[in-house]
Amino acid sequence: MKEIKVLFTGIGRRIELISAFRQAALFLNIDLKIVGADMTGTAPALVFCDYSKRVCSMKDSDYIPELQKICAEEHIDLLIPTIDTDLLLLSQNAACFGSTKVLISTPDKIAICRDKNNTAKFFETCGCCAPKTFNNWKEYKGGYPCFIKPKDGSSSINAFKVNTIDELRLYAELIKDYVIQQYIDGIEYTVDILCDFDSNPIYITPRVRLQVRSGEVLKTQISMDKQIINECKQIIDKFRPVGPITIQLIRQRETGIDYFIEINPRFGGGAPLSMNAGARSAEAILKLIQGEKLIKNDEICDGAIYSRFDNSVCIHNGIPQTVRGVIFDLDDTLYNEKDYIKSGFSAIQEWLCRKDTATRLWKHFENKLPAIDAYLSEIGLSEQKENCLKVYREHIPTIKLLDGVVELLADLRSKHIRIGIITDGRPNGQRNKIAALRLDEMVDDIIITDELGGEQFRKPCDIAFRIMQRRWKIPFEQIMYVGDNAIKDFQAPQQLGMQVCLINNGNGLYSTDDNGIKISQLQIGNYLE
Repeated sequence: MKEIKVLFTGIGRRIELISAFRQAALFLNIDLKIVGADMTGTAPALVFCDYSKRVCSMKDSDYIPELQKICAEEHIDLLIPTIDTDLLLLSQNAACFGSTKVLISTPDKIAICRDKNNTAKFFETCGCCAPKTFNNWKEYKGGYPCFIKPKDGSSSINAFKVNTIDELRLYAELIKDYVIQQYIDGIEYTVDILCDFDSNPIYITPRVRLQVRSGEVLKTQISMDKQIINECKQIIDKFRPVGPITIQLIRQRETGIDYFIEINPRFGGGAPLSMNAGARSAEAILKLIQGEKLIKNDEICDGAIYSRFDNSVCIHNGIPQTVRGVIFDLDDTLYNEKDYIKSGFSAIQEWLCRKDTATRLWKHFENKLPAIDAYLSEIGLSEQKENCLKVYREHIPTIKLLDGVVELLADLRSKHIRIGIITDGRPNGQRNKIAALRLDEMVDDIIITDELGGEQFRKPCDIAFRIMQRRWKIPFEQIMYVGDNAIKDFQAPQQLGMQVCLINNGNGLYSTDDNGIKISQLQIGNYLE
């Protein structure tokens, strides 16, 4: 499975966008790792990332160096900006990120978007209509109502519909650096566009803005209007965008003329709605970053209506709620997974009848090589790979629970706390581990995610956690998940509002020197009433 790492800057509330990329990676069989960068540690989308990075203000001179360091240390394949304020800076420094590709248009095009005067003039050079723009309220002669907004604004912040000259004067004093445009009475559209690295359009998806809050769409309808699509092609031809851009326009009711008002050279907040309708931009980007050629897909759900809603996610638990249920990971949480690997190597040795097999397999494993492949190649028996894998996966392992596990589970049961296990892996192998450890006698529920329908149900997929919660009828906030891999194990529980506890058994595949506690130190009693 190919691994790709994507860094989103200014990640904020872009949970829908992250989810779209995760779905695309699942469909393409890509091991996608998402890194979120934000000024605060409380941005909700950070909970949905594999890694979160706190960075300085975009206005700080260290901003670009901090991003460069993240890209180098994390081996980032693609950097995707999500907000207007860092677009120009990133565009100007795009060549400074080494092997990391920055999905952004050129600085001269970003400058067009950051000044509404330039934007209006640009639309006219494309052969499109734009509202006439004024920079001095005293010179405005366009009639009322009109519209006033910051020259470099975004998200409809400080954008106002004005009905009289007195209102115009007051708003002009408030905003300072503003533009005034005639008010166009009509139907508002957003067009989500994705171009490849050579500025060729892949998707052009117009949608009607049925309901809007603070500049971001709440309800939208896909409208594959040929007039709008053709006008956008004219704009693309001049703008030469790289990656995503979002265009806004108003179709005047009386004349049917389209007046273009905004270009944002990034994913708009509602871009995932177009993706849901068939404009699979996230999937296209992941293909592009791998050098694949794209087959154009015109199967857009024209007329589809999408409505968005708010949801909450816990960033910090504060004072934890009472624990009424505990779910454990299995591998390297309740026993040492290295013991299972050694046991499997011993089973292969017994099957091959070669005394040094287990030792040599372990040496290859320690050297981070595919141990079975490397060993069989050495002894000239590569044709036995499938047989050796079968022996390894189906053997009854010689393993034992970590110190303190039996006592901990007994203590939980005595306190009438529900006990469960959620584990990934091939069902036969995981069932053999559970039987060898006699865990089915000590816990209430066990879910092996692959048994739900395949590898796509493995963590960080949240379905197994939802199933367990439904069985127990305990609020997520009163369930704790205990695992050893903070990146994979805790995504779904934290998104669902569960409490989490990181285990470091000191000898696990994901063990570190300074994170987590030993399982024998876990005291659930601290979370009881």
